[in-house]
Amino acid sequence: MKETIKSMQAIAEPFLAFLHWEASSGVILLACAILALIVANSPLAESYEHLLHYPIAVGAGEYVLEMGLLHWINDGLMAVFFFVIGLEIKREFLYGELRTYSAMLLPVGAALGGMLVPAAIYAAINLGLPTFGGWGIPMATDIAFALGIMTIAARQAPLGLVVFLTALAIVDDLGAIVVIALFYNTDLTVSALLLGLVAVAAAFLLGRFRVRFLPAYMALGFVAWLAFLKAGIHPTIAGVLLGLSIPAAADPENSLLHKLEHALEPWSAYAIMPIFALANAGVAISLATFDMASPIFLGILAGLCLGKPIGIFGAVFVLCKVFGLQLPGNATKSQLAATGMLGGIGFTMSIFIASLAFTDSAMLDLAKISILSASILSGILGTAFFKLQSLFGGGETAQQ
Repeated sequence: MKETIKSMQAIAEPFLAFLHWEASSGVILLACAILALIVANSPLAESYEHLLHYPIAVGAGEYVLEMGLLHWINDGLMAVFFFVIGLEIKREFLYGELRTYSAMLLPVGAALGGMLVPAAIYAAINLGLPTFGGWGIPMATDIAFALGIMTIAARQAPLGLVVFLTALAIVDDLGAIVVIALFYNTDLTVSALLLGLVAVAAAFLLGRFRVRFLPAYMALGFVAWLAFLKAGIHPTIAGVLLGLSIPAAADPENSLLHKLEHALEPWSAYAIMPIFALANAGVAISLATFDMASPIFLGILAGLCLGKPIGIFGAVFVLCKVFGLQLPGNATKSQLAATGMLGGIGFTMSIFIASLAFTDSAMLDLAKISILSASILSGILGTAFFKLQSLFGGGETAQQ
């Protein structure tokens, strides 16, 4: 009995730590986004832009890689962020909410509904327009913001609902990664791609034999990152693949997977994501960047604020009716609807996809403003629904 309890605690500890980091980092992320907006609309705007595009070279002799600071953040630092996502995804499938078919059915179904419906709404609004390529933007959920707001606004919500939102957001991340890999890479260089895939395969081989020598994974990860960068595939894909290659163990506490996630999660939550927000959320607000009649604005707003809750709620409702499933913690329909609205907080991953979808700076700025507006509105609506539910109570469970 004691061994069983100890095993359950070992499995729960990484998840609870993950919840703590993600929920608390949401406040810092919001502060950095606001600061970036203030700076971009102040006399410091020119210096801000100059800093973001300041060239930084790494290497020596013939082997020099030079990129602007913004590219180092989006291609370099974010590769570490995606590496942590890879670790989180593997942990969820091995020890967490996604470890069994029955457990994963609801969050995976909800995530798929929450990705497909927003993408379809954006695509319908932008059909035949040059802005159509942004269809992947409203597919993502920002786990830090969503969990942060839920822990503040829904203190009475069942823990099972928090676990559900976490699993949903992780599957969302996985879906966004697949979309980036398949649809937002152009002009592939086959030789570099093959080199990157060989490095990734070698990392998975090491993981298969449970090799715990971290420098070997770091070296292979760097080769894969550089090869993918040269190949025309976004180098952050190397990060998530490397994360998935890290070996786990029967005892989660002693696995390299757990040790790396525990060590890197604070850096990802409190350093990398805030730096990304500072570098990417700064948009000069004008009539051009706040065009509420633009197909980009309408597509992103409708996709995140309407598509997300409709897709999530609709998928869960159908799965509960067809398979007789029940929402974890016996959550009510109103709590599920509020959770779906929080799923419309895109921010980090949505802005990241927007930076890949739009090369035109005006379109990108408009997309960022649209994402920020939709995320704020989704947060307000989700909070309001949770508050109303706690005031008036009631509501049927999703199975009823």
